[in-house]
Amino acid sequence: MTHPIDPVTRTFADRHVGPSPAELQHILGTVGVGSLAALATAAVPATILDDVHGDVADGLDSLPDAISEQEALARLAELAGRNTVATSMIGQGYYDTVTPPVLLRNIVEDPAWYTAYTPYQPEISQGRLEALLNFQTMVADLTGMDIANASMLDEATAAAEAMTLLRRANKNRSPRFVVDTDLFAQTRAVIDTRAVPLGIEVVEADLTRGLPDGEFFGVLVQLPGASGRIVDWAAVVEEAHERGALVAVGADLLALTLLTPPGEIGADACFGTTQRFGVPMGFGGPHAGYLAVHEKQARQLPGRLVGVSVDADGARAYRLALQTREQHIRREKATSNICTAQVLLAVLAAMYASYHGADGLKAIALRVAGHAADLAASLRAAGVEIVHDEFFDTVLARVPGGADRVVTEAKDAGINLRRVDDDHVGVSCDEVTTADHVAAVVRAFGATVVATDAPALPAGAARTSGYLEHEAFTRYRTETGMLRYLRALSDKDIALDRSMIPLGSCTMKLNATAEMEPITWPGFSRLHPFAPETDVPGMLDLIGDLERWLVSITGYDAVSVQPNAGSQGEYAGLLAIREYHFSRGDENRTVCLIPSSAHGTNAASAVMVGMKVVVVGCRDNGDVDVDDLHAKIAQHAENLAAIMITYPSTHGVYEQEIGKICAAVHDAGGQVYVDGANLNALVGLARPGRFGGDVSHLNLHKTFCIPHGGGGPGVGPIGVREHLAPFLPGHPAAPRLGGVGPVSAAPYGSASILPITWAYIRMMGAAGLRRASLTAIASANYIARRLDEYFPVLYTGENGMVAHECILDLRQLTKDTGVTVDDVAKRLADYGFHAPTMSFPVAGTLMVEPTESENLEEIDRFCDAMIAIRAEIDRVGAGEWPVDDNPLRGAPHTAECLVREWEHPYSREIAVYPMGTARPKVWPAVRRIDGAHGDRNLVCSCPPLEAFAEA
Repeated sequence: MTHPIDPVTRTFADRHVGPSPAELQHILGTVGVGSLAALATAAVPATILDDVHGDVADGLDSLPDAISEQEALARLAELAGRNTVATSMIGQGYYDTVTPPVLLRNIVEDPAWYTAYTPYQPEISQGRLEALLNFQTMVADLTGMDIANASMLDEATAAAEAMTLLRRANKNRSPRFVVDTDLFAQTRAVIDTRAVPLGIEVVEADLTRGLPDGEFFGVLVQLPGASGRIVDWAAVVEEAHERGALVAVGADLLALTLLTPPGEIGADACFGTTQRFGVPMGFGGPHAGYLAVHEKQARQLPGRLVGVSVDADGARAYRLALQTREQHIRREKATSNICTAQVLLAVLAAMYASYHGADGLKAIALRVAGHAADLAASLRAAGVEIVHDEFFDTVLARVPGGADRVVTEAKDAGINLRRVDDDHVGVSCDEVTTADHVAAVVRAFGATVVATDAPALPAGAARTSGYLEHEAFTRYRTETGMLRYLRALSDKDIALDRSMIPLGSCTMKLNATAEMEPITWPGFSRLHPFAPETDVPGMLDLIGDLERWLVSITGYDAVSVQPNAGSQGEYAGLLAIREYHFSRGDENRTVCLIPSSAHGTNAASAVMVGMKVVVVGCRDNGDVDVDDLHAKIAQHAENLAAIMITYPSTHGVYEQEIGKICAAVHDAGGQVYVDGANLNALVGLARPGRFGGDVSHLNLHKTFCIPHGGGGPGVGPIGVREHLAPFLPGHPAAPRLGGVGPVSAAPYGSASILPITWAYIRMMGAAGLRRASLTAIASANYIARRLDEYFPVLYTGENGMVAHECILDLRQLTKDTGVTVDDVAKRLADYGFHAPTMSFPVAGTLMVEPTESENLEEIDRFCDAMIAIRAEIDRVGAGEWPVDDNPLRGAPHTAECLVREWEHPYSREIAVYPMGTARPKVWPAVRRIDGAHGDRNLVCSCPPLEAFAEA
């Protein structure tokens, strides 16, 4: 249908919201309401619905008026221009790097990569999965470990996960954990945050002098250390093992191209970041952390793990391995609440390694080390004391009483150094460091360049083992080769640039180009997170704007953007509740009530902050069983810390009694955590901070347009009421934040992608945000109406309405015909669609969420595909096709399978063009994958070349 709005006057909201006015009227008519306002009254409980003045809800009138894409980009350019992009030689885990343009354009700026979702449907995610397997191989090779996961959220959280992994893997029950004094401050701070609720006692010691007395379950060291020193940790590893402890090493991957890897000296785990592999500093993120172990600890790894299996035709295929470890499935038995990764950044880092190869990375490392050695040699020649004789990229200089002078002189030359204390200055070299930078730093010390030297690496610790020898890292040296490799991988995936992705609970909406463009600007991307505040006023103003706007939208009193994933937001919110109770002397308040329908990460997060999970039952209609709630409150009243409740519920409905639920918990002295995963059904309609919530995390990668990136990046900030504000995350590098310990490595988390949300809110305005929420609700109800007679909608609220998603119940169909939700999900790939969310929150169901960005034509295409699939199911039920050989059980079908001998009772045409040829075909890369085979034969790095020959 033609949009009736004149292109000259069409707003950004008109382009973001999919249905045209005429299409919307058709949708609303099918739903049975006359307008979006009427839909709000029919769907949302009156007890929580905000008053509306014109098109703007209460609380949102403080948001600025909507502006155009051009105006938003101009304003963002002004904010970026106020930041000083100095030469950063601060280091401390963040280094300037060069993103090869072919990777910038064809990964970071390509919606085929950044609009994809987590590869839960592996048959249509083979490109991402192969890239992640490359990442795992890269990390395992460089660290000398057997297996690495598909990335962590950042280096500091990877260190914390390494700590808890060592505790799980060790039979030693001591609560003590020993860390070296020479750790990055942010790493140590996050470890401390995570250790306290788990009863872990962190003991700090200078481990170059030996291990402390007493028992301990684990040891953590860094290579190189925060001061730049390189230590051969082999003796410490050996002694720790003799004393019943395991060892984790935080290792710089670039340094490991030159140094003996930790795996070769017996380390049990290795962690760090891949940031300097082509991923901009971005004022702190997002970056892909890593965690690697030996094979015996493989099943202890948190997060995602990509493995190799086979498909129905015996072809090699990739999938997420050991899926029963997924933390949201394990709930209160989870060992971590990390159930995602930094996929987009892991892909970028892996392709950086492919682009440069082993020789290229080693050359970069030698250049970096050479600059550092030249700097040290010139300073020594001028009489400046260099604290460490052996270092890779960081020089620690002793200048008694002169640190401020040196730092100021360098700053005047456009270079930021690290002031360690009054007497010491740290200087870190990186990929972009030049001889001119070295000379400028030498002058800042009052010296001149008079000497050069060889890299100051310990002779006995030189790397002798090979790495990155697989063809993924040897084949793509030309831009043509790399370009075609990336295109070939992205063609194997279904992302939002190809099709609607109707995943319930995930909110896969438009990630507009105008929102994405600024994140690559140097004024945002090249800022060090520990740069002087005078360098980053534009970034701090952007963060301040965003925090204020999110306060208005949610009804809370304060917001922290530090949590760099929804899981971290959950953790930070529960930690704030814990610290609040403890500050009042209520250390006994440790019980967390969680409805049985809740997101599984809720239970995992509660366990991580030291809470005891008590499950509250649900009624047959999916609502919280209020009678059971009152019984559990009465049983645990004196010890009640909180309730975690998702609203609208995980079942996709607005529960009428949410106000009473919140009041009952408050009356018992507990706090209310409202999980913000479904905020896309609330923005502009109701505010959790006003209908009973004390804290919520917000998924900016769901409701506020940061793309999922194939399973990360994400941002999970938290909003809190005033009494919890003192317990928001702090950070050692940002005293202005105050608060408690940090939950992420950088003060403001994944700051470089916050311009995406800033632009979305600024361009939509208050009325546009409300329109988006109501359109999403309208589209979900439209799908529910169209499909209910074919696949019954499991839960509805009052007036027969759902919220922004609906659950389709296939359980009776499965019982009658043998066709499963897996069959339907795989068959949708043959129709060109990504599947909805399978078996969550109810096994045997599909949860569908259209979002506001899909127009009527795409929504109808999806509905038509589902109706056609129902007809196929009926043919199986009627006996026309056998249960074990029909288009659904055989799905998905590849192009290759068509040219083989065809012995199925259905035709090739039905297999691959079930709706005819009108819709462009997205061909699945592989047939259905055998998950059990992959778990029995665990392979989580690139198979050797001979394996391909055998296949």
